[in-house]
Parts: sequence; C-alpha cells; structure tokens
Amino acid sequence: MTIAVVGSINMDVVALTDHYPRRGDTMFGSELRFSPGGKGANQATACAKLGKEALIIGCVGDDLFGDRLIETLGSNHVNVSFIKRSVSRHTGAVLVTIDQSAENTMLVVKGANEELNIVDIDCCSELISKSKVLLVQLEVPQETAIHAMIKAREYGVTVILDPAPAQGITVENLKYADILIPNRQEAQSLTGIHVTDSLSALAAARFLDKRAGVARSIIKMAELGSLVYSYGEWEYIEAIKVKPLDTVAAGDSFAGALACAIADGESLISAAHFATIVSALKVTRQDAQDGIPTLAEVNEFCASRNIKHYLSD
Repeated sequence: MTIAVVGSINMDVVALTDHYPRRGDTMFGSELRFSPGGKGANQATACAKLGKEALIIGCVGDDLFGDRLIETLGSNHVNVSFIKRSVSRHTGAVLVTIDQSAENTMLVVKGANEELNIVDIDCCSELISKSKVLLVQLEVPQETAIHAMIKAREYGVTVILDPAPAQGITVENLKYADILIPNRQEAQSLTGIHVTDSLSALAAARFLDKRAGVARSIIKMAELGSLVYSYGEWEYIEAIKVKPLDTVAAGDSFAGALACAIADGESLISAAHFATIVSALKVTRQDAQDGIPTLAEVNEFCASRNIKHYLSD
C-alpha cells in the first residue's frame, strides 16, 4: 500500500541554545547538529517507519548533503528512485534554533527544491495513480504542488495538504486538497482567525470549508491539542502530555501517521488520534528523521500509558 509524497528534502543545521538571541545579539549555543530533514522527506520517513510503502518525489543538489539525504531516506526504506539531482543549485537547507523549552525557529533556504517542476510530476503520474494517499507540502514551487494535487484527484487518490509555509499557496488553491492540516499559525495566515482554543480553531475550520471548499481539516494547536473537522461535524482531541526534547518534525510525524491511517481506511477522527500519539512520541526524541518512531516503538509507548489506537491488538 503506497503513500506518495511530493515535497522538500533538506539538511537541517540545528543549533541548540538556552535562549534565543534578540536581533543584533551574539550568544553562545551548546551544540550544532546536521540532521536530515525537509518536510517531504520527514513525512515519507514517517510513513515508511510506520510500515507503509513510501516514495518521495523531490530534488536535491549534486553535493554531499544530497548524497547523505538520499542515503538516509533509503536506509529508512523510502523509495528514492524519483529524487532528481540538480547541477545548478545546492541541496536545500534549514537553519534551526532550538531553545531549552524545545521550541524551534526555522529559516528555510529552498535550494534545489525550487527545481522540482510539473514535468517531474507527470513522469511519476502512474505511481501517483496507484497510491492510496498523496502527501503535499509547500517547500516546493506552488505550481508543482498544485499540479500534483490535481493529478492525484483525477486518479481518485486522497490528497492531504500540509500548508507549510502558509504563504506558499493561495486560499483559492486549497480546494485541490481533500484534507488540510494547518497548525495554528498557518490557520491564521489562511483565514485571518487567531487560533487560541478549540472554538477559534472551529471557526477557522468552518472558514476553510465555506471559503476554500475544504470540508475536512485538522487544526493543530501543539500542546493545546487539535480540532478535527469533517463535513460540518467536529471533535476536539487533547494533546498527550510528554516532556518535549525536540519539536522539529512533530508536524511531519503527525502528517505521515495521518496518511497511514487514512490509507488503511480509518475515519479522520481515528486517524487524528493515531497521529496525535505518533507526534507526541516524536517530540520526546531528538532530530527530525532519526526521532520519528517506528510502529513497534509507538505500540510500546501506548502500552506504557494504556493508550489504544486503531492498530492496537
């Protein structure tokens, strides 16, 4: 059962510090790490680690970062046959700063991700047509992401869009997604609604339904949980309390887990519960792809907390 991912492949350059520097400040950090990342690569890795066949359609540079990223994806059993190598741009990179609260800020340099184009999608259209779910994010050109979503919809493939960063798409083009999963900042960017709780999240979800034509959405609110909206019905899901270590790729773990459950035929509510578990476990572990849990690790985590999900025995 294949899940196709169209998205970014980046090297995360991660600096750990006690406190964020203010503008103009110089501060000492405690550690610098080079960690394979990129929203597309992270989500494909999550799908593969959770037991699904996952393929990624993306682009890296013809450089050492590109070599390492492809090698890491392959070692995690992601199909890397459709990763393009650019000779004119370096592999994308993300400058990540993580403070002692485990919150992060990111500066994305797209690099080779900008070269993923419509022709690349068309070359993979047969594979997309045979997939159960297409996962898309917005660290690749907007026209490429939209083209991939349109193709998938033509084939009857469920399209899940993680609209990150939100400035990468217009509200009018959200209609090509079957399921939209913005965080609270992205929801505000798309709807103008300041999301602070379940009621404001519901208002954002209703806006996306009425104004953008997306009848199914999940508004993610980090430690405040999430609001699941489906065809006018909604349910609030509480966050699972954990001690966070690294929030990088928490949203990508959520997206990958959601795609796995949707591919298995689960309802949006059931899928969101599973995704909540996986993302909660991720934030207790360091690094993006290395920190994404396997299904066995998810089951162990659930057993230790007496949590049930749709794959539980």
